[in-house]
Amino acid sequence: MAASLMPAPAHAQAPTLPGVTVVASGLNNPRGLAFGPDGALYVAEGGTGGTASTAGQCAQVPAPIGPYTGGFTASISKISRQGTRTVVASGLPSSQTAPPMSFVTGVADVAFGPGGSLFALIAGAGCSHGLAGTSNQIVRVHRDGSVTTVADLSAFLAAHPVANPDAADFEPDGTWYNFVTAGHGFYAVEPNHQELDKITADGQVTRVIDFSKFFPGNTDWRGPTAMTSRGGSLYIGTLTPFPVKAGAAEVFKVNPQTGRFSVFTSDLSTVLGLAFGKDGALYVLEMSTQNGGPAPATGAVIRIKGSNRTTIVSGLNFPTGITAGPDGNLYVSVNGFGGPKDARVRQVVRIALTTDYQGR
Repeated sequence: MAASLMPAPAHAQAPTLPGVTVVASGLNNPRGLAFGPDGALYVAEGGTGGTASTAGQCAQVPAPIGPYTGGFTASISKISRQGTRTVVASGLPSSQTAPPMSFVTGVADVAFGPGGSLFALIAGAGCSHGLAGTSNQIVRVHRDGSVTTVADLSAFLAAHPVANPDAADFEPDGTWYNFVTAGHGFYAVEPNHQELDKITADGQVTRVIDFSKFFPGNTDWRGPTAMTSRGGSLYIGTLTPFPVKAGAAEVFKVNPQTGRFSVFTSDLSTVLGLAFGKDGALYVLEMSTQNGGPAPATGAVIRIKGSNRTTIVSGLNFPTGITAGPDGNLYVSVNGFGGPKDARVRQVVRIALTTDYQGR
């Protein structure tokens, strides 16, 4: 199950960690985060899946991960500066793996482009996810909550297979996780197929790096999950096969023009988020840091600047996304993979950074 995020059942976790406070609760599998030009925090939500099935209609994800079932339960929420939550888009594709794991995916990430336009990365759609007539896409989100397609990512995967797909763990529509804006276009990462792609404003998709050429999926899989940009470079974090091998993950520094990459930092575990702070440090979100598992309440945020490395917070419960806020603090999604049942602990939390870390 190399490319599928399959945590053990999560335990309810209250915000009792030092420096950690709750910003929003009751979210449906929160994932990627982005602050808008209005100062509000926008949250991608995976939704709750559904019961629709396409078994027998198209290629399915192999067991025990598949077959998926799906519905239209994913959404995007807006958290105001005062902490008020409103839904800005709903009824988006959401799907879940086969029981008993029931990993849920829907809207994977959100980002803002030129002019303050909101965009979303859809990862829970496609016939292989139980939703016939849909596809994984980058979409533009309009003020009335409607969306329009920018690029069909499912179609691109089908037409452009990677060099070394892993047949035993293959997702026809992909498991897209992060994207960033770049001028009027985007870069997106897909861990199952192990690729970084460029998407233009008019929907043209090209592959920048096929990581499967370097890390074959059936022997050395390192799916690219987290991504951020700085100074013309992309920084991409990796997820490694489960059970977790602590310290096996890396962050690559990528030249998006040439596709060349190098190891920026290593000795990390299950990287699902990256963000640069005001201090110029890279903050790395680790989903689970112990061998085995993944294990509940073992997520962490690591600060890396030069040769210095500091654990900012540990004990997070299955964190799934991170962003740096305009206030200089960090914001992290927790409990974002389909459990626990208690919606109150599916949250976004704020991690307070000291003045030194904020670079003030």
